[in-house]
Amino acid sequence: MTTAPVLGAGIIVPTGDGRVLVGRRTTTGEPPTWSLPGGKVDPGESFERTAARELAEETGIVLPAEAMRVLAVHLDHELGRPRLTAAVLAPPSLAEAVVTEPHACAGWERFPVDALPEPMFYPSALVLGSWLPGLDGVRREGTHGYPVAR
Repeated sequence: MTTAPVLGAGIIVPTGDGRVLVGRRTTTGEPPTWSLPGGKVDPGESFERTAARELAEETGIVLPAEAMRVLAVHLDHELGRPRLTAAVLAPPSLAEAVVTEPHACAGWERFPVDALPEPMFYPSALVLGSWLPGLDGVRREGTHGYPVAR
């Protein structure tokens, strides 16, 4: 039996002053972690459109898909099936982030990039490693990263 892969996007929302938006992930059945906004790709969506939609759905922050930039894609098998996560960089924003999905997130905060909280949700750690030098050492066995050339 073949298991369908999970396709998603993790969104880096910088502030422009050295901080990034991170949420307290509280998904039932999983240990609490910190996470970037993000989620699964809907049929017919690009990674950029997914990023804009998920960002609005999860935080209330509305940014255009055209302003999103894919930095890399990461392939892991942590779920027992392939998971492909696009690292998407949003334009800087200081817009207020609100909790719109209290079943999955206990709050949004902006942290300095050199003082990020732990533990980080694994796909979010991979996404951040695409953007921040020095964070790319989180890659586990069986995980692959593919930078996107522009």
